[in-house]
Order: sequence, then C-alpha cells, then structure tokens
Amino acid sequence: MLKMRDKRFVSQYRGGLLKKKQHYQLMQWACNCAEHVLPLFPEPIDKRLINALNVAKECIQGRTSVGDARKSAVASHKVARELSNPAAIAVARSVGHAVATAHMADHSLGTAFYALKAVKNVGKSTNTERKWQDKQLPSEIKELILTARKIRRI
Repeated sequence: MLKMRDKRFVSQYRGGLLKKKQHYQLMQWACNCAEHVLPLFPEPIDKRLINALNVAKECIQGRTSVGDARKSAVASHKVARELSNPAAIAVARSVGHAVATAHMADHSLGTAFYALKAVKNVGKSTNTERKWQDKQLPSEIKELILTARKIRRI
C-alpha cells in the first residue's frame, strides 16, 4: 500500500501547504535537536557530522544548495553505518535527518525521533528530552510537529 506524504510538510511550490518560512523553522528546529544530543557522541565527534550541521545552517541562510545538504545527509548516515554504539548511531542518524530536512521537511521528525533514541540509549529521560524539543518549537510550526508526532506515534 502506498503511503501518502503529509501535505503539511510539502512546500507550497510543490503543491503542499508548507510555507518557506515554516520550512526554514523546521530546519532550524531539527538542527537544534541534533546539536542537543551531539554531546552523546563519543569523542572525537566525527567531522562529517559537524560538517553536516554546518551545511544545514548554511542552507537555512540560503548560502548553500539543497544538493549539498543531501550529500551531507548521506555522509551522516554513512557514519551511522560505520558505528556499533547504539547511542552514537542514533546521534549520527539525528544529524543526517536534520540536514535532510532541507530536501524534505518531514525529515525534521526523524531528527527528533533519533535524538530521543540516543537519549534513551544512554539511560536518560526521553520525557525530559521531548519537553526540551517542544520548548524549541516556534509557534508557527508547533501544532504541525505536535500533531504529526501523534499521527506517527513519535
């Protein structure tokens, strides 16, 4: 069965409901979520993850391409495949989804999901992390994220 994408996460210029400002807010929120769990990655932090977050921030500012963001997302997920530590894998996946949000806004949900997974894997409170994530949400995207989380059970 074909699963339809949530049109609320599809950019208006592609026939969806998401405004450009909201897309940028989702990208920033995703970066915040990924950066919040980055300290759970063992030292030294893989440079590909740092680069991916920098590319995401550049993309938010309109200073790099979505293509560059996609390449950085692929590199982050490659880092995850090279690891065996479950928390580190989740952090790398969170970063990968954060930068991939430039390409597809609903990747922001993946960022938050993997951040929660990283926190759980180190024995910390996922409830505390989720509350922190929710506090970072700008009002323009808060309802979008909260309802999408309910639908997807994240």
